[in-house]
Amino acid sequence: MPANRFAIAICTLVIVASAFVPFAPVFGQRAGGSGPQAQSAAPDDTKALVARLDLEKYKATIKGLTRFGDRQQGTDRNRAAVDWIEAQLKSYGCATERIRYTYNAPPPQPQPNAGTVPPAAIASGEIRSGAGGARLRGMTRPATPNNDPGAQSDPTLRALNAQPPAPGAREQVYCTKVGSTRPDEMYIVGAHMDGRGFGEAADDDGSGTALVMELARVFNSPGVQTERSIRFALWNNEETGHNGARAYVEQRAPLQGKEEPPGSRRYPEPKWLGMIQHDMMLWDHGMPRADGTVSPEQRAEADINIEFQSTAKLADQAMKLAFFLRDANEKYATDYPATVGHHMSNTDSSDFMDLVPAISLRENERGMQIGAGWNPHYHQATDRYSSYSDKDFRLGLNAAQTTLAALAQLTGATVGK
Repeated sequence: MPANRFAIAICTLVIVASAFVPFAPVFGQRAGGSGPQAQSAAPDDTKALVARLDLEKYKATIKGLTRFGDRQQGTDRNRAAVDWIEAQLKSYGCATERIRYTYNAPPPQPQPNAGTVPPAAIASGEIRSGAGGARLRGMTRPATPNNDPGAQSDPTLRALNAQPPAPGAREQVYCTKVGSTRPDEMYIVGAHMDGRGFGEAADDDGSGTALVMELARVFNSPGVQTERSIRFALWNNEETGHNGARAYVEQRAPLQGKEEPPGSRRYPEPKWLGMIQHDMMLWDHGMPRADGTVSPEQRAEADINIEFQSTAKLADQAMKLAFFLRDANEKYATDYPATVGHHMSNTDSSDFMDLVPAISLRENERGMQIGAGWNPHYHQATDRYSSYSDKDFRLGLNAAQTTLAALAQLTGATVGK
């Protein structure tokens, strides 16, 4: 490379890198400020908090969720799961509340079943679009949801999942860690607790729900304080089009930053600074083979995919938030790295992305990989706890380490002696 071109390249790298220096930014706009502001936790405190995460506890929480089958919205098993999640959050010392809304499904449409489309290779130079503006490449296999209860081979689980959804009232639960000095500002950390496919919804999205619950446990454990607030939200009705998250936005967005009652230092809905979603955290086994099969082992180069949406109104701030989490991963995650992409799609953070910097964490890129059939258990009767190994569960744990480390710095977390 010519010397002048090398100098230009180095300058470009310095400028780009400076945009993502871990200044523990406030990614949403706060009163009296115009952009990101420093609010860092002591590095030892962040490390100590990350060390409180535990693989066996994470696995046990996923296993607990699978007691309620696929937790399909509008069913008794879904309602029982909401109750169980709330009981767990309360046991951590995290004060809970519920969002209530109504969901009436549109008229049913004919639904194909998985396996009706053979795997196919995308030809060199062929452009085929995926969700969120992504481009599909290489081998693809169908990612069609299973809609046949009879596809479940376990009779006990088949009976548990037998009740069909009914229209009407819905509920979802969240809890809040109240900030000590900035209770009027908060980060929202979410995952969806409902599933589909007539399995156990262990990965989609028991893995994300358990992750958020583990973060709630750690941040509410003895001696932990945060300067800013954190809300841990377990959305319902994601599988029908993010209806639970949308209900939250519609009901709570207008309440942001309002002190109630005046002078109380209580903020029922602190101002949103960022939204971090977790959806499918376990499976990164690589691209399907030519015969449509997928490797049974987690691939050596597995990673956590952090995505923002480049078309969002707050895309620039969301991108910075995504890279902040990637930097937290590099410093604090034990096993798997993180990468950043710009095609966030098909999850609850999409309903926040034009109001607050919003990102999602996943096992694969949603559009290019999950949508191309990289996970054979996606929305299938085989999405069961027993389908995953410790290597898979450890990928989810590393995602938890990533988000926890970032949040500790963003909220000014400290650990008392």
